[in-house]
Amino acid sequence: AQRCGNTTLYEHLTEHPCILPALTEEVHFFDINFRKGVNWYRAHFPSILYKRYAKQTRGQDVITGEGSSYYLFHPHAPRRISEIVPRVKLISLLRNPADRAYSQYTRNVTRGIETLSFEEALKREPDRLLGERERMLSDENHYSSNHRVFSYISRGVYLDQIRIFLNLFPKQQILILRSEDLFSDPASVLRRVLKFLNVPSWEPEEYRIYDHDTCPKMDPATRE
Repeated sequence: AQRCGNTTLYEHLTEHPCILPALTEEVHFFDINFRKGVNWYRAHFPSILYKRYAKQTRGQDVITGEGSSYYLFHPHAPRRISEIVPRVKLISLLRNPADRAYSQYTRNVTRGIETLSFEEALKREPDRLLGERERMLSDENHYSSNHRVFSYISRGVYLDQIRIFLNLFPKQQILILRSEDLFSDPASVLRRVLKFLNVPSWEPEEYRIYDHDTCPKMDPATRE
């Protein structure tokens, strides 16, 4: 989910000698760029020839992937993924919903997207999102900025989102992790992920956190 440590996990994974990065961490194909076509998506990953070269030079098979957090929340992304890459392995990082929402809010404020207080933004969320999901479901080409940007509480209702993926993919293709575990014990989480991806054990020279929250503390009453 958004603001859950995705960049931290992605950066560590793509340091692994058997994992090649995409051109960018968040390609956003299955959500906002789907009309550009599968060939556009493929162009963001290492070519077959390069993967062969990498295998020869590294002495083992290589894999690749990306990390677009909006896929979890976008109403069309799960089905599109299942139709185009049905054997994909999916990793979902989930964070305490209150912390996740506040982190999204503070980033929006920093970017100049949000002008309301956090408390007022939470109150306004139902009005801001009213009918947006329905419009997206009825028109696959409809882009909703409000759905993507102001979904502070909604993005934290993980059960509804995960259930869709579980109905489309075998459980063995899905790994669900806690962001708090990644932040407190990255080595253990990384070992779990590498085992899930079926790549050799490995550890980076240094564990770093790339998703720092630089924001004041949330009001305790608001958290409650």
